[in-house]
Amino acid sequence: MPKAVWNDLVVAESDDTVVVEGNHYFPRAALRDDLIRASDTNTFCPWKGTASYYSLEHDGRTSHDAVWYYPDPKPEAEMVRDRVAFWKDVRVVD
Repeated sequence: MPKAVWNDLVVAESDDTVVVEGNHYFPRAALRDDLIRASDTNTFCPWKGTASYYSLEHDGRTSHDAVWYYPDPKPEAEMVRDRVAFWKDVRVVD
């Protein structure tokens, strides 16, 4: 089962991931709410739309904008709706 791991903590785990452009998108419900903080960062993807971000925080450590999601994806990216993906120092392992 794929897991997103940060600083030896499992931040998300699900056997229902969607892989897009090499990134596992986990169901939003699989993400641990106790580790995330909303971010003001937004980026734009021409085919998926505008991405929003969360930072991870735990035990005095922060990974800024390590989690992204598309709150209102374009129609061709509907498969990522209500899902999150990871980067920076978060590893996805099986």
